[in-house]
Amino acid sequence: MTDAGRADPVTADPGLRHGRVSLALSFGVQGVAFALLVTRIPALQDQYGISDGLLPAFLAAVPILAGAGSVLTEKVVARVRPGVVLRWAQPLVLLSLLGVGAGRQLWHIAVALGVFGLAVGALDASMNMMGVSLQRAYGRSIMLGFHAAYSLGGIAGASLAWVGARWDLSLFVSYLPVVALLLPAALVGSRWYTEGRRPEEAVGGGAPKAAGGSLSFKSLLPLCLVMCFAYIGDSTVSNWSAKYLQDVLGSSEQMSTLPYNVYMVTTLLGRAVGDLGVRRFGAVAVVRGGSLLAAGGFAVVAGAPGAWVGMLGFTMLGLGLCVIVPQTFAAAGRLFPGNSDAAVARLNIFNYVGFLVGSPLVGVLGDAWSYRGAMLVPMVLVLATLVYARSFAPSPARYGGGHERPHTADVG
Repeated sequence: MTDAGRADPVTADPGLRHGRVSLALSFGVQGVAFALLVTRIPALQDQYGISDGLLPAFLAAVPILAGAGSVLTEKVVARVRPGVVLRWAQPLVLLSLLGVGAGRQLWHIAVALGVFGLAVGALDASMNMMGVSLQRAYGRSIMLGFHAAYSLGGIAGASLAWVGARWDLSLFVSYLPVVALLLPAALVGSRWYTEGRRPEEAVGGGAPKAAGGSLSFKSLLPLCLVMCFAYIGDSTVSNWSAKYLQDVLGSSEQMSTLPYNVYMVTTLLGRAVGDLGVRRFGAVAVVRGGSLLAAGGFAVVAGAPGAWVGMLGFTMLGLGLCVIVPQTFAAAGRLFPGNSDAAVARLNIFNYVGFLVGSPLVGVLGDAWSYRGAMLVPMVLVLATLVYARSFAPSPARYGGGHERPHTADVG
């Protein structure tokens, strides 16, 4: 059934609108918190005396523990709703961030980062579970809007981190007012968390045992690979764009700070309008277009004769990559409508796998070969998304009949 043939779910249930706003707030708060951590890594090294050799171990611990948190969340949501997990995970993320800024000894930051990693995994998984559920209830694409809120939060967090560094504030002083503002806001917003449960789920209180209810990793694997490839591309930009622009393309130190900021802004812009593109052209077309644009961006970066052309490439990357991850979560929800929470939790693990693989992959290839050549590897991986693009459309067999649903129904 198309959107024109059914009642507007938001009009029928205003709680969905409130739930959408409160979940967007959670995505934004998470963007702020994560940016405040990763953009102050040099200050963390100075505060705790962490050597360059030891730093990678601390940094790797966060995504590893986040993966564990995502696995645990899959088990927990079998007993409680994802909103309950999110309600408790978000304060833990903010408080552990404050703990990172308050400590002085290595064991302090080890404990704080451990809690941060586990809580982030639970937070990421539960937020995307709820986003998939709300999109199903809305019957149209809204998932990119949630991730746009995350990008906006990331820009705000990076800007606050810049202010803290500019004013030479300690980490604790930088983090305290942010946590003091966002923690109560997140707790108040959690009052309106809601999920768009399917009608058949409401009967008997359980998930339906219909097609798509049984979770098959073989069926989920293409989306897992797409998620991993997208985050390899993302981590390449976040970890290597400044060094690449300065050391390879000969930019100034000041200009080398711009690519990641440009990337974040274009990610925000792309996600802000991306839902409209999905509604108009369908998820498959949007993912294909994003993959081609991102691959073109890597090609431009690899062949750039100077810094400004390189900036163009990073701009293309932001606009291309930004649509892939939200649509991958949405596709998992469509693929397993009766078990979408577990599918999202397992898919979320490959977010962290890509993050772990991307940075060292480019570094090793850059040292052994060249950094220009290293940029071609994430380009090829992003292009591989085209092979799996059909996974972003619902299976006709799942709905009966021999034809694919219209675009507007594909995203519900």
